[in-house]
Amino acid sequence: MIEGKVLEDVRGFFKSRVILTAAELDLFTRLERGQAAADDLAKELRCDQRSLTRLLDCLVALKLLSKQDSVYQTSERGVLLSAEHPETELPMVLHMSGLWETWSGLTETLQTGENPRRKPVARRGQDSLKDFIGAMHVVGRSLSNEIADSYDLSPFNRLLDIGGATGTYTIAFLEKNPEMTAVLFDLPDVIPWAEERLGSEGLLGRVEFVAGDFYHDELPKGCDLALLSAIIHQNSPQENLNLYRKIHRALMPHGKLLIRDHVMDPARTFPTQGTLFAINMLVNTKGGDTYTFDEIEDALKNVGFAQVELVRKGERMDCLVEATKL
Repeated sequence: MIEGKVLEDVRGFFKSRVILTAAELDLFTRLERGQAAADDLAKELRCDQRSLTRLLDCLVALKLLSKQDSVYQTSERGVLLSAEHPETELPMVLHMSGLWETWSGLTETLQTGENPRRKPVARRGQDSLKDFIGAMHVVGRSLSNEIADSYDLSPFNRLLDIGGATGTYTIAFLEKNPEMTAVLFDLPDVIPWAEERLGSEGLLGRVEFVAGDFYHDELPKGCDLALLSAIIHQNSPQENLNLYRKIHRALMPHGKLLIRDHVMDPARTFPTQGTLFAINMLVNTKGGDTYTFDEIEDALKNVGFAQVELVRKGERMDCLVEATKL
C-alpha cells in the first residue's frame, strides 16, 4: 500500500534516533570490549536502567546487538560502530548525530530562509571537526579506490588535493599512479590528522602538506591535476566561482581540474540522494547546494576553464566533472 510505504518513510527517524543515541553513549565500543548486563551498563554509563534496557532491546531487534540471558554484546553488524574496529563507521554516525539538530530546523529554514540552529562544523569544537573529518574517511574508503580506478591518472605528475581531509583520495590516487606526488591542502587543525594517516600508509615521502583556508588563501602552485572532492556542494555559486579562479591560477598550463560531487539532472529531481543532500546543505550552510552540469560548466568557463566534460555519472556523489586549463 502507498500509505504504508509513506508512513514507513516517516517513521524512519525512530531507528535513526536509537542508533544515534547508542553511538553518543559509545555503547558499541563498550560492548565490543566485553558483554554486560543492563544493570551494570546503567551504572557504568550513568543511565536510568529501565530506559537503557529498552534501548538495548531495540538495538537487539535491529540486529546491532545480541542478547542471551539478559546479557548484551555487539553483533557482527554492530561491531562496525565500535571506535576500536579497524573499519569503524562511528565517526559518520556521530557526524549524523550533529546533523540531527540542524535538520530539526528545516521548517524554520523554509519559512525564514535562515536556519537558527545552523552552526558550522569548524565552530562546534575539535570533537565535531574530528567526527566530520572521520566521516569523510568512512564515506571515501571504498569510493576513493573506485574513483581512482575509473579515471585515467597516468598522464599526471602532481596532484593538488584541495580540502583533502586525512588524505583518503590522495592515498587512492597515489597508489593508482606510483609516479605521482601530491600536495594536500586543508585547515591547520586537519593537517596533523592527514600526516598521521599518510604516514601509516607509508606515503609521507610523496606528499607535501600545506595548511590554509581556500576561502581566504591562495592555493599551492605547480600541480597538473587539482581535485575538488565533495567540496562544491558546501559553497554558494559565488564561492565556487572564487574557488575556481584560485584553482585556475594555481594549475600548470594544460592542467586539469577534477570535481567529484552530486551532479543533478536539469530538472533537479535526480539523483534522489542529490535532492536530499541539497536539503542537507540548505540547513547546514549559508549558500551551499547541489548543482546541475550546466551550472558547473558555466561557472568553470566563466573563469577560463575549457573542455568541461561529465566524465562519470552516478547516484552516490560519485559523478566526475573534468575541466582543462588551456
